[in-house]
Amino acid sequence: MTTKPLVDPELVALLDQIPNVELTEEIVKQVRAMDQAQKPPHPSTFPGIEVTECFVPGPEGAPKVRVLLYQPITVAELRPSLLWMHGGGYIMGSPEQEDIMVKNIVSAIGCVAVSVDYRLAPDTRYPGLVEDCYAALQWLHTHVRELGVDPTRIAIAGSSAGGGLAAALALLARDRGEIPLVFQLLIAPMLDDRTCTLAEPHSYTGEFIWTHKANRFGWTSLLGHEPGRPDVSPYAAAARAEHLEGLPSTFINVGALDLFLEEDLEYARRLTRAGVPTEFHLYPGAYHGFRMVDNAQVTQTAARDQLAALKRAFS
Repeated sequence: MTTKPLVDPELVALLDQIPNVELTEEIVKQVRAMDQAQKPPHPSTFPGIEVTECFVPGPEGAPKVRVLLYQPITVAELRPSLLWMHGGGYIMGSPEQEDIMVKNIVSAIGCVAVSVDYRLAPDTRYPGLVEDCYAALQWLHTHVRELGVDPTRIAIAGSSAGGGLAAALALLARDRGEIPLVFQLLIAPMLDDRTCTLAEPHSYTGEFIWTHKANRFGWTSLLGHEPGRPDVSPYAAAARAEHLEGLPSTFINVGALDLFLEEDLEYARRLTRAGVPTEFHLYPGAYHGFRMVDNAQVTQTAARDQLAALKRAFS
């Protein structure tokens, strides 16, 4: 059975252009090499935004963390800020691959953004990735004066694995009590390693882009063992957190054909039960990564929803 008849007509053509490749360590190396070839970003696309490559202090005993700093060139009062984590299943990706998305947010909202080039699995396993993100958040928080950032309006965001890292980072920031967050924006977040182990997985999700096999490969690479064990930390898989009280206001969106549909729905439900203001959007006919089709109506709707939520959070 295929779920292709359920795909939004504007999103179908892309599926014929993307080969169905089973992930291996060799394939991941090839993808990373392609990511490297895309560097550096091209700030000329958005002349009103200055992009600076920075290397900030990393976790104790670890290398410095590379980040891209996005700053509007117009003079303004204290701006809100956004810490961004890219997607890639915890095993690939770079800030450059989501450069345009971050620039669109900075241009529309006028915020400062920091996009984190965290270390990748399996070369670095949990907790290295989330600790890199926390180090970048610490740097942002301790440099608010130099960056012209309002310390009461710091949000975190990410897509896919980046959304999973943002959710884990929100838990870490809450529990360490050092840095207040106003908002978390989670775009089709990868939250729960137990999705790999379901006896009866959802029949209509996970056929395209990020599949069940890819998901198992990503989680195994991050954790260093098979997913689903009872001892997995919530700072690795945010859905494992027993208590969600005290987290910042949250936005979650996901496609109806996305493998992460049920784990994202459940996380949103639990957030509301914990008294966390939560906004959830579900897009019919959309698979994981559908925003690659940037001219599709559903993609533009999702982008508007995300921007509107951020604007409300920062206001």
